[in-house]
Amino acid sequence: MRAKIILVTGSNKGIGLEIVRQLAQQGNEVILTARDEKKGLEAQNKLKAEKLTVHFIQLDITNQESIQHAFNQVKSEFGKLDVLINNAAVLLKEDQSLLRNDAAVFEKTLHANAFAQLAVTKQFYSIIPNGGRIIMTSSGGGSMSDPVGGWSPAYCVSKSLLGAITRHLAHELSNRNISVNAFDPGWVKTDMGGNSAPRSVAQGADTAVWLATNEGTATGKFFRDRKAIAW
Repeated sequence: MRAKIILVTGSNKGIGLEIVRQLAQQGNEVILTARDEKKGLEAQNKLKAEKLTVHFIQLDITNQESIQHAFNQVKSEFGKLDVLINNAAVLLKEDQSLLRNDAAVFEKTLHANAFAQLAVTKQFYSIIPNGGRIIMTSSGGGSMSDPVGGWSPAYCVSKSLLGAITRHLAHELSNRNISVNAFDPGWVKTDMGGNSAPRSVAQGADTAVWLATNEGTATGKFFRDRKAIAW
């Protein structure tokens, strides 16, 4: 397998960091990104201590100037991007009810978890070669076929919207054979998932790594544990 140039948003901790780790272990050129430069460099050094070499670029996906700057760096230093993994997201503690949430909770969540992913993709797709890949970190909470769980509804709605964006991007980019897929990492032990979550970060990252590196990926699909599931 030829090494790929892969950028992972929001990858200084949790599932994102584990995705970077596993991809670097396979010998890929991985770009770790974080909104906070200090935390991003700390994550890079953590992987360096594990004998893994990854690149770091500061990126705030909610800031267009930051997106443009990161794009310029990637284009200048690498010339292309084989895989874009849109992993960054927020889950606000105030997100309790669509009827009672302050409007800012809904707007901030949708911006960070769906609109920003589209903005990043719009900026980077021009340097993704034909046959490249775009991967969205989604959630079972965004499923339109599973029962509604009642937890963090703005977050769940944002992931439903991300699913719709994924499907439409897959259609638009099909003429360039760029696959666009989403995956559900499951309930994972992270800062977002909490300590009571049943899945490890390694389990949560596995499907993203598989989507980034396996041969013959489908497009416009939603995956869990390497299997396509209903939206």
